[in-house]
Amino acid sequence: MTSRTASDDASDATTSHHASHRTSGRTSGRTSGRTSGRTSDAYLAELFSLDGRVAVVTGGSSGIGRAIAGALARAGASTVIVARKEAELAAAVEELAADGCRAGWVSADLSTRDGVRAAAEQAVEVFGEPDILVNCAGINLRPPMDELDDDVWDATMALNLDAPYLLGRRFGPGMAERGFGRIIHITSQQAHRAFVRSGAYGVSKGALESLARSQAEAWSPYGVTCNTLVPGFVMTPLNARLSSDPEKVAALAARTMVGRNGLAEDFAGAAVFLASRASGYVTGQALFVDGGFSVH
Repeated sequence: MTSRTASDDASDATTSHHASHRTSGRTSGRTSGRTSGRTSDAYLAELFSLDGRVAVVTGGSSGIGRAIAGALARAGASTVIVARKEAELAAAVEELAADGCRAGWVSADLSTRDGVRAAAEQAVEVFGEPDILVNCAGINLRPPMDELDDDVWDATMALNLDAPYLLGRRFGPGMAERGFGRIIHITSQQAHRAFVRSGAYGVSKGALESLARSQAEAWSPYGVTCNTLVPGFVMTPLNARLSSDPEKVAALAARTMVGRNGLAEDFAGAAVFLASRASGYVTGQALFVDGGFSVH
């Protein structure tokens, strides 16, 4: 396990804004100046800053997970990335350290229950108990339904469902005891509709959304919100099979309302929102980040 830290101090630049008001004839009125840069910064920080928070992001070394880990770290959270490949983990953490973020990584196999439990304890050793848990690690095996065997089913459920459940069970009660927590699961369009051979993958993602609702029921009275982010088609390693077919990529883009497929960085703002104080009254929900794919 390796962690890298960098100074959290940064200089703030503020800009003064002035408003002018003109009246003509008998018309008169009173106006207040625009909110100063310092005031707006303080307001946004109150809503969205993650300073002092600790985040654990599984699958955070590539794709959507890496974008989310970067967003949380740049918003102020001390962020631990959990994944398998050490080279990718080190690269992600070095990038964040270069930006002045506090970040560390844990190389772990989340496909077994013992591996998940070990990863959880190693993650805590980096910056302490987490306030934010993002479950992004996943496997995307899509054999035809009549060829779906026990091995594919078990592997899919272990990583896509069992690992988020076990990590939630490990960290959720502590979040509730401290009075603040955020659990975010990354699911899929296949959690809501079957297409492109959903198979075991669709089942696992549908169950993950149900898990979020059950977690919300249990822990939201104690300040822990539990939600899911639902991607459309995003060009990531998890979608390598579809990404290699230009015609299918174009067809999927045409199904969106914005005219393009998703990018990993499209999830940064939504993740910071769901991880922050701003989302305190949002729980048990599925937030679609899909360019309108799901409603077009």
